[in-house]
Amino acid sequence: MPEPSTDWVDVGAAAELAREPLREVTAGAARIALSCVGGEFGAVSGVCNHVGGPLGQGQLDGEFLVCPWHQYKFHRRTGAGEPGYEADRVPSYAVKVEGGRVLVSAKPVTKRGHLTHAPHPLAREPVRAAGPIRVAGISTTMMQPGFPRYSTSEALLEVALTHAREALAAETQLIRLRDLAFGACEGYYSRAARACTWPCSITARDAADQMAVVYEAAVHWADVLLVATPIRWGAASSLYYKMTERMNCIQNQITTANRVLIRRKVAAFIITGGQDNVQAVVGQQLGFFGELGFVFPPFPFVAHSLGWDAEDMERNVAVVRGSETLREGARALAGRAVEAATQLVTSAGADTARLTLGSRGGRKAHGP
Repeated sequence: MPEPSTDWVDVGAAAELAREPLREVTAGAARIALSCVGGEFGAVSGVCNHVGGPLGQGQLDGEFLVCPWHQYKFHRRTGAGEPGYEADRVPSYAVKVEGGRVLVSAKPVTKRGHLTHAPHPLAREPVRAAGPIRVAGISTTMMQPGFPRYSTSEALLEVALTHAREALAAETQLIRLRDLAFGACEGYYSRAARACTWPCSITARDAADQMAVVYEAAVHWADVLLVATPIRWGAASSLYYKMTERMNCIQNQITTANRVLIRRKVAAFIITGGQDNVQAVVGQQLGFFGELGFVFPPFPFVAHSLGWDAEDMERNVAVVRGSETLREGARALAGRAVEAATQLVTSAGADTARLTLGSRGGRKAHGP
């Protein structure tokens, strides 16, 4: 234990500090997570090993501090990681009470330790592999498993993908969000910008989180993203918003790391429904996907709606089923998107060109 008294920092009155089980204090320039359980104080670094979350602003789980950002745990007195991860530790500080004051050692008495983790596969740099234009279609329609119904937006998406594959020689894949098991966004960005990580911390800690399928397609595989949604109460589907909330981590890399993940990629949209509000739905889509880095072909969406005063869903389905005009519109949308992607890929210099960092646009982020 460090001596003499100059090696200690007075962080406050013991009676006052004991009133809260966990708080953040400072010892010189160091942020300290100070805890008190059963009258016994503990002091460890207030900076989490993961991405620097404020441990002193978290909570206690028995003898362990829980980081408020991503729930990493460290022993409140020793700094060791939770059982099985003890070597992943934060520095601990000596602490004592003298004269009714809490004193913390000026320097840590144990060192920080990191376990070696293999990078997540999604964390690799986006490098376009050689080959034809690749088109990923994402259907955001929800329906009951085992009892499929006709989805107007998904039907037109399938028409577009078939045309891209058979007439335009593109590689295609169809992603139905309803078939994926993925968690909802946990709002880490609302806590701190750096708490929203790439890959998303939900995907990074849960190998079963299938949002990885969307991330892989959007960031690494596809040249074109075709997103199809029904209109629900004048807005895109709930699955669409569940997906886009989880895609905020892609955009946030621009804000926090000066890293643009989406380059030379095209997005286009299919919107159908028995209610109106097409312009508002597509406006949100253009704004969101534009902020991720996607560009758009001329006339970047096809849409169909009977309008608010003609909400006849049976007739709406029949209209779409029988409309060659809508199917031709979906094919033409695929054609415009593939043409735009071809021009972008060609402008990179070669199909295998590495995606280099360029303009960050109007981003408000700090950094170079």
